[in-house]
Formats: sequence, C-alpha cells, structure tokens
Amino acid sequence: MLLHPLFLYVSIATGSWLVSGASPGKFEDGGNTLISAMMLFLGNEEKVYMLDKAEMNAAQINGHPAWGSVWDIESREATAMDVRTNTFCSSGMHLPNGSYVTFGGNSAVGPGGNLGSQANPGGFTASWDSTIQDFDGTKSIRILNPCKSSDNFNSQACQWFDDPSILSLKKSRWYSAAEATGEGKVIVIGGFVNGGYVNRNYPNIDPVSEGGAAEPTYEYYPAMNGDPQIFQFLVKTSGLNAYAHTYLMPSGKMFVQANLSTVLWDHINNIETPLPDMPKGVARVYPASGATAMLPLTPANNWTSTVLFCGGNDMPEYHYGNYTFPFVNTWDMPASRDCQRITPEPQDGSSAVYEQDDDMLEERTMGQFIILPTGKMLVINGGLNGTAGFSNQGVLTTPMAQMPFGQSLASGPVLTPAIYDPTAPKGHRWSNASLNAATIPRLYHSSAILLPDGSVLVAGSNPNIEVNTTAPFPTVYQAEIFYPPYFKVTNRPSPVGLPSQLNYGGQYFDVLVPSDSYSGSANDAAASAQVTIVRPGFTTHAMNMGQRHLQLNNTYTVDANGSITLHVNQVPPNPNIFQPGPALIFVNIFDIPSKGSYVIVGNGQIGTQPTQPVADLPPSSNTPDATGTGPTNNDGNDNELSSSAIGIIVGCVIGGIALLAMIGAIVGLYLARKRRKQGLLGPPPVKKRKSVVIRSGDYGPMRSTSRGRAATGGVVAGMLPGHGHRRSHHAPLRHASRSEAFVPLRQEEQNPVQEWQGPWIEVETPRPSGETYLGQPMMQVHSGSSPAGGRGHRQF
Repeated sequence: MLLHPLFLYVSIATGSWLVSGASPGKFEDGGNTLISAMMLFLGNEEKVYMLDKAEMNAAQINGHPAWGSVWDIESREATAMDVRTNTFCSSGMHLPNGSYVTFGGNSAVGPGGNLGSQANPGGFTASWDSTIQDFDGTKSIRILNPCKSSDNFNSQACQWFDDPSILSLKKSRWYSAAEATGEGKVIVIGGFVNGGYVNRNYPNIDPVSEGGAAEPTYEYYPAMNGDPQIFQFLVKTSGLNAYAHTYLMPSGKMFVQANLSTVLWDHINNIETPLPDMPKGVARVYPASGATAMLPLTPANNWTSTVLFCGGNDMPEYHYGNYTFPFVNTWDMPASRDCQRITPEPQDGSSAVYEQDDDMLEERTMGQFIILPTGKMLVINGGLNGTAGFSNQGVLTTPMAQMPFGQSLASGPVLTPAIYDPTAPKGHRWSNASLNAATIPRLYHSSAILLPDGSVLVAGSNPNIEVNTTAPFPTVYQAEIFYPPYFKVTNRPSPVGLPSQLNYGGQYFDVLVPSDSYSGSANDAAASAQVTIVRPGFTTHAMNMGQRHLQLNNTYTVDANGSITLHVNQVPPNPNIFQPGPALIFVNIFDIPSKGSYVIVGNGQIGTQPTQPVADLPPSSNTPDATGTGPTNNDGNDNELSSSAIGIIVGCVIGGIALLAMIGAIVGLYLARKRRKQGLLGPPPVKKRKSVVIRSGDYGPMRSTSRGRAATGGVVAGMLPGHGHRRSHHAPLRHASRSEAFVPLRQEEQNPVQEWQGPWIEVETPRPSGETYLGQPMMQVHSGSSPAGGRGHRQF
C-alpha cells in the first residue's frame, strides 16, 4: 500500500538514530525551571509548560513574580510566562486541537501566602494582591495553545488566555478532577470551595457541602446549560475526595475512585454503579496520594481498560483530620507498598473485582506512574512516610515549631525509581536493577512527564507555603532528566512515514523502518515491532490527568535489503478508548523505542468524532536471511565525555565540519561539564530586569541542600533519626477545536468563603448544619491572632 496522501509525514532520518550523551538508569541536570514546577504538560516536540502557585519566586515577568514558565527541551532553559490568576492546585486536560486548559485554583495571595491586598466581599478571600499581582483563580479557565521556537512567543497566540470575567467555571473549585470525554469535552469534578488539608469538618455532620466548604458537583467545559449537578459519590467519599482518580471507559462511562470507594459513573444521566471498595483500607487519593495509571491498551488485551493503584496510605480515617490539619504526626505514619488492579468493564461479562498485584519494592506516598513508550511503567518521586500537603499551623498533636521537617507532612524521600512490567508473570513485575538514585528529594508538589525522546523530565517539590530554599525539604527549581534503561543502546529505530494525524478506524498506513535502524535478523525485528501512541497527560500532585498508552495493530513486510514496512491500523473506532487530542507516536523494535513524533488523534474538534470500520491488514511477510545493517547495540559507555564526544564526532563527520571546530566542540563540552561539576557555574546575583521575559539562563541553577533521610539512595544531610528507614506497618483500621471558538461563560458572583484561624481548635465542635461558609469550622476565634488559612492563607 502507498502512504496515505491525506497524511502529513514526519521523517526523522533515513539513517539510524545514534544515541549519545545519555546515561541509562541515571539522572542528569535538567536546568533551572524558574518556578517550582507543580504542574507540567508537554506542549509539542519542543516545549514543556510549567505552572506553580502564586508565590515570591525570584524570576520576574511584567513587574511581578512569575508562576508560569515554558521549558525548552533542547536547550534545557526556561522562559517566564505571565499567568494572571492563582493556579495553585488546579486541574488540567488536553483539548482535541492540542491546546491545554486548566481549571480553578486558589484565591489571590500575597507574600507568605497571606490574604491578597484586595479582599472579596466578606473579607475571607481576596480578588487581587498588589505585590504578587495575582488574581483570584478559583473559577478560572485558562487556555494555552502550545507554540514552537519558530513561533513568535510574544504574540497573544502563544500566551496564556486567563480572564475569568470572560471565561470561567460556574463553581469555585480547588483540587478538582478533570477527565476528557470521547467527544473531547472535559468534565470538571468536585473540589474544595476554599481549601484545606482534607475536604471535611470533623465530626462530619454535613457531608454534602460541609457548610459551604465542599463542592460536590460537576460541570463541563465547554459549559452546558443548567446548573452543576451533585455527584453523590462525592458525598459518600466526603473528606478524601480531592483530585479523585478518573478514567473514561470504553462504554463512555467513567471509572471514579476516591476515599475507599469506587464507582462506574454514567455522567450523562448521573447514575452510579457501585464497584468494590479498595482492599486493605489503603487510600489512594490526595493526600494519601498513591500512584495510579491505566495499563497499556494493546491488541493482546483487546484494548481493555485496567487501572493500577500502588502505594498511598492505610492510616485510620480519623488521622486525616479536617480542613485545618491532620490529627496525627503524619511523617511518622508509613506509606503503603500495596498494589491493586481492577478492570471496571470486563469484556467477558464478569463482575469487576480488585486483584492483588505485586507489591512495590518500597513504601511510597506521592509516587507517580509514567508510562514509557515500551509499555513498561516508571514509578518515581515520593516518600516512605506521611502524606501530601503542608501545614504552617502544625498538626493536632504537634505545634508548627516542633514539626521535624518544617511544614512538610511527609518524610523519607524515595530517591530510586522502579519499573513495573504489566506483561511479566506475577511476582516478577517490579525491578529497580541498574537504576540510580536521584540527588534531589521530590515530595509534595513534585512532577514528572515523558519527553519525546523517551526520557522523563522530573521537576518541582515544594512542601512550603512560600518560597523557602533553606527548609528541610526546600522549594526546588532544579529539574532532572531520567534516562530509562533503553538508553543503554547506541542505535534506535528511525521510522519514516509517521503520520501527524490519526483517525478512528479507516485506511491503514505504512511506516518504513530502514535497515540501519537495527541489527540482527530482520524477521525477528519485524516480529518485535510495535507502534504505540502515548499521551503524557497533565501532571500535578503525583497524577497525570489524561495519561494513556495504546498500541496500534500492525503487520509487516520484510524486504531483502533488511528494511521493514509496517502496515498499521488507525486507532480503534471508539473515541472513548483514546480520547481525541495530542499524543506522541513511537515505533519499538526489540523493546527499544524510536523518538516520538507529535500526532493529533481525531479531527481536532470538540464533538462527535468520525469513525470508520477497521481496515484489513496485509498478512505479515518474512524474507529469509535478511538482516539489519545498523551498528550492534551494546551496553553503551558510562564515560560522559566519551559518549558525548562520539555523538559530536558523528555529527561533525556527517555535516562536513572542519576538524578544528570538532575539537573545539569536544573541549568546550568537557570544560563546561567540568565547571558545572565543580560548581563554577553557580547562580549569579539576581538583578531586576527591564525586559518582560526572563529565561533560566539569566539565573544560575538554584540549588538547595535538602535534609531528611533518603530511601534507597543514601542519606541527605541533617537526617533526623527514625524518619527515613522502612517501617513496619501499624495494624490499620479497616474502613468498610480551537479555543477561540468556544463560547465563554460569564460568572461574576463570588462565593463567600471562610478564613482559618490558628491551631486552637475544638475538634468535636462542628459548624452548625447549613451555615454559610463565613464562619470558622471547629475554630475558636482569638482576638489578636493573625488570619491564617482559607483560600488565600493556610494552603496545603
């Protein structure tokens, strides 16, 4: 078959892709992100976009601290971006045309996380702050159309659209969940109205609205007619239902998990089908924050949706406390290593059940799954003990001054990642062999995302109410790049003919794998070939909203010269399996991925996606004795200078660059890396700049020494005894189109909210049922005490 004429093709090169300068299983410097990257998403093959909460970052944009940036993959430099509203603890999702949208956030704050200078009516939240210059973000809908280096980044087309007076949610939402539908709409679910540690008072006498503090409804983007409806599941799971885990199923229903409960939800008719509770009393949602992901959808499993949960915390429900803080020293409470998987819609008609999977290699809270191009799953970041969140008011049992890790509610950072193989036999699915430990603890507000070359960007970590580079677990601006084990090879596939758009069903397409893309038997290489599409998702709080991995069905033809033609089906003709929008497409040979190419799945518009019958593929065809002509892959060379120099030499020879320039490049690389290792490229003094754009190259790498015991990777300075080792579990208590075409929504009403006071509480004194959210839940108001809390104050 000829290559489809309607496709735009991406050709990496007809020659093999020689990998150089990457150390398999290791972390490398990823540069300065300018902001602490609480949120990440891959905009295209060149750029990663980052968001922080509004705080006093040193980087400036338009005369105020920045809390947005864009990171260039090639240069590893960040450029500050202007964001108008406070994005703290937003949710986010892709749109069918490749744009990204974020929802909700926090009230306007000033320095120190205090209430912004311009208060909303009632005085408990703020609409704007004169120092940080952030606006109230609780109802914000922000849209970004990703741009490339060739675009004019100063144009409005490349900037965040962020104007709640034009486009906003119907309800205030903080810690909401977001999930795309098969039409490309986004469902925004639940959240806090105001803020806090968990979404409840204690005792929990009003699980519906918590006196106005909880938002148990859902709404759509683009907006639909009518008021948001109550989602009863959020009432049942009151307390532990922030950032609920959501996955669209093939039927169009949604799998939702929060607290210990699970449902299959018909969101169109708002009908719930209960599924089994999470076994062993392990909470997976924030703040327990277990790692979760949908397993790869493959021809072998008939693209069946199975969801995996690992880690979190099994401490008794009472310990999670209330809006103000936990009722226990969370940093002493061991996280879980338990893993469970569930298939919510079994294709054989059986009932959905949780299935015990292999335990992780260590306990982990705030661990995060990154699905690799090969279908294996990396878990990274997190801690051995505690939960997500921070507190500047102490906890019920310990005042702030006695908290051993500053404001952090977790301890024992887990520095060594691990890889889960969903196709391996039970008992053999986890490994961390040959994986090195990171040097930077990544706890609350850390993030990670897959990059087009198959490496993983790791960034963020900031369990502090305000920028603090001297805390036991400080505000982190330094990114890292983790290289999975497949970077040990020197030769990776270089496919030709990868499409820039995929349809739901219809005519198959051909991809050429040149003979110099691999070595060994051509027939074996062809039989091992897989074409996969991966959506890295919108990552925050140890979650990747929208992350999916799907293997396309294919056959092959092996030519006598060793080249391989892959005949590849389109995406299965059910948009619920892989929702419309952006993704990366890879070709894997012998479990080694090519570089990913950007692709749009679907027609790029919100609405019913066109589907066609699946085309029949030609039968696979082998050729005796055909072999690849590429260099034989080996374990690579760990010598940084040698591997990088080889890459430069190859490039110089191909480009015909003079020998003198080649030597200069090698020497320059060596000296630069030597200086970096010796700390000679440290941060220069931060100066006020007149330009409205700041790049990370204007600052040195903001490094901070973190303290606290590190798991499986050594001890960090200042470790307190008893807070880093693996602990035996206590016996837990079991508890049963285009953005400019979208119609904007005007919503100017401000919800009254509450302000928090200090840690003097009567935990058994509930707020009267039905009271509007103006009073203090379970608080004794003390004259002379400074405000601390609410959407603009005490933040978790």
